[in-house]
Amino acid sequence: MKLAYALAATALGFALSSCAGGAESPNPQDAFFSNLTALCGQRFEGRVVTTDPADADFANKRLLMHVRDCSDGEIRIPFAVGDDRSRTWVVTRGDVGLRLKHDHRHEDGTTDVLHWYGGDTVNEGTAERQEFPVDAESIALFNANNATVSTTNTWAIEVHPHETFAYELRRPKRHFRVEFDLTKPVAS
Repeated sequence: MKLAYALAATALGFALSSCAGGAESPNPQDAFFSNLTALCGQRFEGRVVTTDPADADFANKRLLMHVRDCSDGEIRIPFAVGDDRSRTWVVTRGDVGLRLKHDHRHEDGTTDVLHWYGGDTVNEGTAERQEFPVDAESIALFNANNATVSTTNTWAIEVHPHETFAYELRRPKRHFRVEFDLTKPVAS
């Protein structure tokens, strides 16, 4: 019996000492936001890596993203498809996670009918990948504008430091992914 108590006390002591001495692991969302922030001010060229015929128009144009307008709580990433500069990805920190919204505008700066859609993270994700399932506000927007196919969207952003940035859209029967080479920043 004494041996059992001694073993239990030793195990408890070891567990407590390893907790007290170890550093707290970083929050994956904070690390992800930091990885994204490290790109601020830089532009990168990308390419479509999926083969869906719906992506042919994007695949045949120059794709350019510019990580800019960075603060502690928000990062804006304009995404140009050829001469079309109507899209901006907006990543913000919330009280319980990260949010991705799509700022879509017309050439004159007015908002598109499909504007400010996106979603919030539902788990920690990783320092390199965050997923954003469609939120209720976006579902209502899509339903109101005859875009019901988008009501099951999940978007993802990946940042593999010094390697690749990826933007992805998934839903049943649809997968779009564009990757940007972080080893070759594009001059302004």
